[in-house]
Amino acid sequence: MLKADQLHYKIGARSLIRNVSLRVRPGELLAIVGPNGAGKSTLLKLCAGEIVPQAGTVTLNQQLLSRYTHRQLARVRAVLHQQNTLSFPFRVSELVLMGRYPHYDTQPDAHDYDVAEAALNSVGMGRFAGRYVATLSGGEQQRIHLARVLAQLWEVPDALLLLDEPTTGLDLLHQQQILATARQMAERGYAVVAVLHDLNMAAQYAHHLLMLKDGTTAATGSPREVLTAANVERVFDLPVQLIDSPLHDFPLIVPLPATNPIILF
Repeated sequence: MLKADQLHYKIGARSLIRNVSLRVRPGELLAIVGPNGAGKSTLLKLCAGEIVPQAGTVTLNQQLLSRYTHRQLARVRAVLHQQNTLSFPFRVSELVLMGRYPHYDTQPDAHDYDVAEAALNSVGMGRFAGRYVATLSGGEQQRIHLARVLAQLWEVPDALLLLDEPTTGLDLLHQQQILATARQMAERGYAVVAVLHDLNMAAQYAHHLLMLKDGTTAATGSPREVLTAANVERVFDLPVQLIDSPLHDFPLIVPLPATNPIILF
């Protein structure tokens, strides 16, 4: 289980995260939502152990992140970042196999190759194994990087998967596929945390939502509890209408016309 308590993080005099707590159990997908600059990616980095809070604690499976070695942490926690820049011309199969690095000492064995292949197939990119990553579209590259982090945690019990805006640059179909994969990972017993911008997709795939505004918790709970018209308008400064769908157990959010449009000229 991922547990963060009373986190504070600031740069200089500017507080990016203030008094934020969260819990994510195995089998759950938590979506972190909020406007630009709310602190979503900073909170994810704190949960990943990539930055250290000035106050508060983060534990994974009842152990402080600070007590894991880098390799130990890499065996139980994987992160898909917004931007994944490559400096060398890797083939797709080579990049996905990198997810297995924490699990072997010198050379991958047959099992590592099998896991990498399975992870690549799970995101529908198996036929691209021999292609160079740089020749793929941005959306295709994002799916390849997802396969890499899935390979990292493929058979690890109680593992933590962190996704920072995983649908960036993807079309509607592939957005749905990426989030369906994240939900499947949760159903396999992983704790999954995803930073998402699309509130409707967050409602569709997440078990719980954490809504941030100005680095603080604005609301937390189930999609129906968090995504009220009042909460969305208060946090995003945008009036919305909620529409119940007979096909879903969550409200659909429809923005209302802006009363103060941006003047372009």
